[in-house]
Amino acid sequence: MKRYLLSLGLLLLPVSAMANIIVDKTGVDEKDYVYDLHQCTEMSTQVEQKKTEGSAIGTAAKGAAIGSAGKAIAGGSGTDGAKKGAAIGLGVGVISKGRERRGNKDTHAAEQQTVIKNCMTNRGYVVLN
Repeated sequence: MKRYLLSLGLLLLPVSAMANIIVDKTGVDEKDYVYDLHQCTEMSTQVEQKKTEGSAIGTAAKGAAIGSAGKAIAGGSGTDGAKKGAAIGLGVGVISKGRERRGNKDTHAAEQQTVIKNCMTNRGYVVLN
């Protein structure tokens, strides 16, 4: 029964957290391995994901301010510069925030992998990757 519950628990864990762990199972008891991997994966859930700060709207406001200042310095109306600056600032803000979120997600997954690898190594397993 205990073995069944452990196997079921491993199936319910996020696949991404365990996907890249390669362990040499020579001479390893399968029950112990499943139990240890489950515990290490549970520990990896304690890794906190970095939050994306700022917003695309804030970047658009900065773009509008820079655009209007540039247009005013060039001798034109600040309104057109503000509109163009806001449009460009919004576009850049959306793209950069999306890139930052993906980077944070990748970093979070890598940190979880490191926790699992270190945990398994500390429990006496030979982690090959």
